[in-house]
Amino acid sequence: MDERVVVLNELAQGIRPLDQGVEWFKNLDDTEQFEVQRELVGFCIQARALVEDGPKAIRRAGIRPTHTPAVLITRGHLTEQLTKIISLPRDERVKAFRLLVALLGVADERRRARFCGHGCRHAWHQLGGHR
Repeated sequence: MDERVVVLNELAQGIRPLDQGVEWFKNLDDTEQFEVQRELVGFCIQARALVEDGPKAIRRAGIRPTHTPAVLITRGHLTEQLTKIISLPRDERVKAFRLLVALLGVADERRRARFCGHGCRHAWHQLGGHR
């Protein structure tokens, strides 16, 4: 796993504080921010995120349910909404990042409990320090 993948998974798993991840994200240039968000969307899809995960992810992300990314994530057709979220204007990027990390965390917790409860070989589940 490359460093960025490790950082994103540590954030999603709560190994690394989300505020630290937000500062890291803010220091990336526009292209890198988009790439990070696109990668997070891929991880969320891979972890089988559901529309039903939206409210919990919103709470975990610490954003308001009225913020644009939060409204989008609860509208259904999750893959479409995730595409819209990563296409939001620059002033919505940090909220979108927080939400995508949280969504990955929620979906991965469910996946881990369901499929990896007795151990697994997923590299992202072997990062250590998981609660």
